[in-house]
Amino acid sequence: MHPGTIVVALGGNAVAPPGERPTIANQFRHTRASLVPIVDLARAGWRISLVHGNGPQVGDDLARNEIAADQVEPLPLGVLVAATAGWMGYMIQQSLQNALARAGVTRQVVTVISQTLCDANDANLRTPTKPIGHALDPVRVARLQARGVAVKEEQPGRWRRLAPSPKPIAVVERDMIRHLVAAGHIVVACGGGGPPVYDDPALRLEGIDAVADKDRVAAILGRDIEADVLLILTNVDAVYHGYGTAYQRAIRRLDLATADHLLAGTELGTGSMRPKVEAAADFVRAGGGRAVIAELSQGLAALAGEAGTTVTREPA
Repeated sequence: MHPGTIVVALGGNAVAPPGERPTIANQFRHTRASLVPIVDLARAGWRISLVHGNGPQVGDDLARNEIAADQVEPLPLGVLVAATAGWMGYMIQQSLQNALARAGVTRQVVTVISQTLCDANDANLRTPTKPIGHALDPVRVARLQARGVAVKEEQPGRWRRLAPSPKPIAVVERDMIRHLVAAGHIVVACGGGGPPVYDDPALRLEGIDAVADKDRVAAILGRDIEADVLLILTNVDAVYHGYGTAYQRAIRRLDLATADHLLAGTELGTGSMRPKVEAAADFVRAGGGRAVIAELSQGLAALAGEAGTTVTREPA
């Protein structure tokens, strides 16, 4: 018997970390390193869907757009999200196929370019809030601000571009993903959160120039394919009380009531951990068994309850 179905959410920064040139060679190297826990999950018999971020990559694609705008027609943000889902899916798929073969694990890997259904009237579309791309130098910040592009100083001296991020409602291709996962295939889906779309009464699906949060989409995918576990892999080893202070303390277990209390307060701020905790809580609230937030290298230990933060419906 297989141990269950798991959706794994992998951040785009794991593939293109800050402070390093995001060459394709470097991104392939980091991708191969990041897939070690996925191979272990596959060997153990888990049914797996893998969702990846694309924040650094789609920001770089926007920069390429602008640099070449007088030579070729720029592509809209929604199309660039689909493009990153394609080439990053290829990179993850090939790297995982090779790693499985070396490990002697016979599993097929497939990438699905899936669309994320959103509300065309979502207020988040009017206010860009999601950081994308790498850190910007002062000249680039000034140029973007002069064009009216939203930017934000995340940390002193560290500026990033912002994109609209509507709340995801559903994964359009969920039935196909569920079918492939149930058949034992490893499915790379919802890349970069999936290109956002809305349902037009006359035209049906139409694209939105925005970026959906991949952790929130992973939670919705987990709900839609009836996954047992949502595993969110990031660059922090757990959710913390007092993170970044001398009194920080790792939170190893959260029940829904405690998670909701934490989200209702200001402790998590507006940083990248808040949507991860929201996604974990939403997944469990929708019927998922548990959600785990952990540092990439500790994913398997966290799955065993030995690291990270585990979110469950009831107290342990």
